Amino acid sequence: MGILALLVRAICRLNQAIGYVLSWFTLGIVLVCFTVVVLRYFFATGFVWMQDLFVWMNGVMFMGIAGYALLNNQHVRVDIFYRPASIQRKALVDLIGCVIFIAPFVTTVVVYGLPYVQRSWRLLEASANTGGMPGLFLVKSFIIVFAVVVGLQAIAMVGRSILILSKREELVPDYYRYKVGG
Repeated sequence: MGILALLVRAICRLNQAIGYVLSWFTLGIVLVCFTVVVLRYFFATGFVWMQDLFVWMNGVMFMGIAGYALLNNQHVRVDIFYRPASIQRKALVDLIGCVIFIAPFVTTVVVYGLPYVQRSWRLLEASANTGGMPGLFLVKSFIIVFAVVVGLQAIAMVGRSILILSKREELVPDYYRYKVGG
């Protein structure tokens, strides 16, 4: 059980770090978007690559922080049933949800997304817009990153559920414990 707890802790820390780093993209997105607007409306000019940049940063950020969102329970859930549930019931719901919903979803994203990403890399795909940015293949790679970070966090959720259902809740990191009534 100690190894399982270590795995849960490592995955959570990884997704936390990724979430913190990619959250800074928000500032970059706002600054680039603001610059595009100022250039367009005050100077009657603009750059297509800048428009690509803030859209691409937005996509990278949201795909990259999906595991962080799952770690912090920021995903859609039917809280009316989940919130008042006991810790044991929450663990069981999470365990079943990961196996029935997240695992097939992540598998589907990888199976259908990988050929798409590989093709983009083979072509060294760039923006379709004239004057746009090169490197679209890097952005498309975040489809796989998305699947990996969500899949890893699902493994951490399963691990947490197993620890709780086997009465070893003390091995769950404090920041990843269920909150009573929330």
